[in-house]
Amino acid sequence: MPHSPDDLLSRLDALGFETATVEHPPLFTVAQSRDLRGKIEGGHTKNLFLKDKKDRLWLVVAPEDAEIDMKRLHARLGSARLSFGKPELLVETLGVVPGSVTPFGAINDTQGRVLVVLDAALLVPDLPHFHQPPHAASTTTARL
Repeated sequence: MPHSPDDLLSRLDALGFETATVEHPPLFTVAQSRDLRGKIEGGHTKNLFLKDKKDRLWLVVAPEDAEIDMKRLHARLGSARLSFGKPELLVETLGVVPGSVTPFGAINDTQGRVLVVLDAALLVPDLPHFHQPPHAASTTTARL
């Protein structure tokens, strides 16, 4: 059973992160989230759940406007060729469904199967915020 948003916030607090959360209607695409510009500060992201030919799993998190070259991404990550992970695998590992992918889903990856990769551009100049499963809130974190 996936962790709740309260579980997530408790875990972030225990790890020493200060959080700010904004509730909103569920959002499933970058286009839908653009309606929140000005209401939620910070960097906006897109998230790609990927599987390589050696069955390793990756969650690539990048700025929403980043152009990701899927033909070359595997070389940058040091992986085998990549493809999008199947919906069943996404639910099994991160506890979220397609359209709800978030790095916060890593709280559900109790076996450590998914390597989360954050694009360095997310850290400058604004702190990124990520949707909480089930995508009805966004949380920004800052390390205390």
